[in-house]
Amino acid sequence: MAWGRLRAVVAREYLERVRTRWFLVATVFGPLLFGALLFVPPWLAANSQASTDLARIAILDATGTTLGTRVAAQLNGGLTGDTSLTIVRAVAPARLPAAESTATREAVANRTRGYLVLDSATLAGRTVRYVGANATSSPDMDRLQRIVRDAVVALRLERAGLNSLESNAIATMRLRLDPERITERGQGGSARVSIYFAFTVALLLYVSILLYGQSVLRGVIEEKQTRVAEVVVASVSPDILLAGKVLGIGAVGLTQMAIWTATSVALAKVRTPILARFGLPAMPGSFPDISLGMGALVLVFFGLGYLFYAALFAAVGATVSNEHDAQQAQMPITLLLVGTVIFLAPILAAPESTLAYVLAWLPFSAPIVVPLRMSVINLPPLDIAVSIVMLASACYLALWFAARVYRVGLLMYGKRVTVREMLHWVRVAR
Repeated sequence: MAWGRLRAVVAREYLERVRTRWFLVATVFGPLLFGALLFVPPWLAANSQASTDLARIAILDATGTTLGTRVAAQLNGGLTGDTSLTIVRAVAPARLPAAESTATREAVANRTRGYLVLDSATLAGRTVRYVGANATSSPDMDRLQRIVRDAVVALRLERAGLNSLESNAIATMRLRLDPERITERGQGGSARVSIYFAFTVALLLYVSILLYGQSVLRGVIEEKQTRVAEVVVASVSPDILLAGKVLGIGAVGLTQMAIWTATSVALAKVRTPILARFGLPAMPGSFPDISLGMGALVLVFFGLGYLFYAALFAAVGATVSNEHDAQQAQMPITLLLVGTVIFLAPILAAPESTLAYVLAWLPFSAPIVVPLRMSVINLPPLDIAVSIVMLASACYLALWFAARVYRVGLLMYGKRVTVREMLHWVRVAR
């Protein structure tokens, strides 16, 4: 009998949300977002190029060498190019402030884009200064920095005895590092892609747990405000009602995640040919090697994390009577999740650090931190098992606590409950 009632509550909570327009919108939004992450970066990389008129600048060369001429030649197409767009002025160090004032007036009058200052610090390989209207353009500044660096290296190599061809060949050499992971099954794909994937998984878990946990909270408040709880409790015990609500909404979350995962994998497989058809460069690295075991573990941590937070949100919902009070009451729980997200970048940078180990053991952060670490390093099975056991134990305690608060608070209206009263409910509830 109890199982039949639980199944009825789960089905009601599940179908009530799956049939809504917002569920359809959110389900479609997930693949659209993942598709944007797959296709927008290559498009931006293809279109975010340096300005075509970057060479239209003035170079103030206070080094007493040919460094300014070298830089101007590179800006205009290489050593064989002319310097028709670039103004090169050899100035004495003492006259540099006056030369900068003149160059500033030229830039303000739009006769140049700006001016580049080359001095002894530049020749020593320390700093180079640029002042211009396009100073906030990252592609422009990256190209300018690379050209100056190459010119300085080539000049210093020539001084060391190499001829101009040899020095330029060494200075302009480009070496790219393509790191790959090693997993239990061998090569595991691009390490950079694994980092992006790990961050996406962690962010998806964070958003899903937060949204569906708050959905439980709103569901409890709605039933209290509409007095539906009084009718339901007459035929179903509060414990079954709580379990049905948590499981039903959790099933909605799993359904949505399954759809997101399937469509994301499909998009990842067709990404390269689609980019090639539109003439866009494919970003380096392939889709990371994801085993069925890892996928199952991600779902386990999502399920346990959802149960932990959903129980706490349900307990909060039973103690308040309106949305305004709920916003304040849920803040400590929400901050636990937000606090975990703050540490995602440090954990990605050092997934085997003490911070990563500690957060993998704490129940409020483990549902997000452990899948994040699994995506970038090979975690020992014992570490994963310990995290699961500790998280499952925390879920049991959270559900036990929530059930006792739920029994008393569900039918209480119009009163703000203190922490002391809540603990009293836990002691006296049967």
